[in-house]
Amino acid sequence: MDFLISVANAQSAGAGSQGSPLMTFAPLVLIFVVFYFLLIRPQAKKAKEHREMVAKLQAGEEVITAGGLAGKVTEAGESFVTLEIAPNVQVKVQRFQVVQVLPKGSLKG
Repeated sequence: MDFLISVANAQSAGAGSQGSPLMTFAPLVLIFVVFYFLLIRPQAKKAKEHREMVAKLQAGEEVITAGGLAGKVTEAGESFVTLEIAPNVQVKVQRFQVVQVLPKGSLKG
C-alpha cells in the first residue's frame, strides 16, 4: 500500500502549481506587440507613403512601374497613367503599378 501513497502525493503537488490567468496570456500579448512593431506598423507606413506618391503623380515625371518599365508620364488620369517608354511609344498602366518616381533627367542617360 505504500506505493499508492507516493502516487497520490505526486498528483496533488502538480495540481496546485497553476499560475494566474494574466501570466498565462502574457506571452501571447508579448508576441502580438512584437509582431505589431516589427511587421504590421512598418508595412502600413510604407503603404501610406505609396498611396500618397501615386496620388501626386503628374505629367512630366519619370517613373518605374512594378513590371520594370521606366518611362515619362505624359498623361495622368484618375486610375491610369500613360507612359512614354521610347520616342513615339506610349503605354497605359494603372496608377498603383508605379513603384518609384525618379529624379528629373534619370532616363536620358
